[in-house]
Amino acid sequence: MANILILGATSAVAGQIAHCYAEMSGKDSHRLYLIGRKKTALDRLSQALGALVVGSTSVDFVDREATALAVTLAYKSLGTFDIVLIAHGLIGDQLLSETNVEEAYRVIEVNYTSVVNQLVLLTQLMATQPAGKIGVITSVAGERGRPRNYTYGSAKGALAIYLQGLRSVHWGTGLEIYSFKLGPVDSPMTVDHAKNFSFSTVNEVASGIVRAFKSRRYVHYIPGYWAWVMWVVRWLPETVFQKLGFLSDR
Repeated sequence: MANILILGATSAVAGQIAHCYAEMSGKDSHRLYLIGRKKTALDRLSQALGALVVGSTSVDFVDREATALAVTLAYKSLGTFDIVLIAHGLIGDQLLSETNVEEAYRVIEVNYTSVVNQLVLLTQLMATQPAGKIGVITSVAGERGRPRNYTYGSAKGALAIYLQGLRSVHWGTGLEIYSFKLGPVDSPMTVDHAKNFSFSTVNEVASGIVRAFKSRRYVHYIPGYWAWVMWVVRWLPETVFQKLGFLSDR
């Protein structure tokens, strides 16, 4: 049995992950606590999962105090956190973020600073446990600044660096920190994006994250081929990068 906290539970990927854990529950059932922004969707997910859900809380993740209260309540309800998944995010409006600082701050706050707020609290709560896992969904967009999404990408890139440091601090303590770097996913978050071969399905990504939590490798590109794709993208010289329209165009 595992006590599992999911933050951003109403996202398509996180919701499917919750269902994956529900399907895995046998004699010793997992126990889930769900935190999300959309109360109606959160209630619907809780009802679908049934008795496995110990509790749920609706909260705006940029509200630091409300989020801290929700996480603390989840900890009291579950007793321990064996697995924590942080899954919320916001792509935002790239063009608007270039002229409107409020939009830029909104994207950065949702994707980076609100997550740091959660991680600071979670690591404190889990410090006395003999073991535990925290996984955070990030993005391949954080590997290199591209004109079409660099505000979002900069937040995800900062988050990746933060997770690297956090993983080093807790290395060998029993608290394991996972980074899940996703390529584009065909989900409500990308409903306005033109789809192509690079998009994965929600089911593919969710099952990949569940498998990754079982490994002792802590940085996962999901699907795995993105590791090779982004290796090339990261190391392209700037003069070459700018000539490749599929990378450097809007």
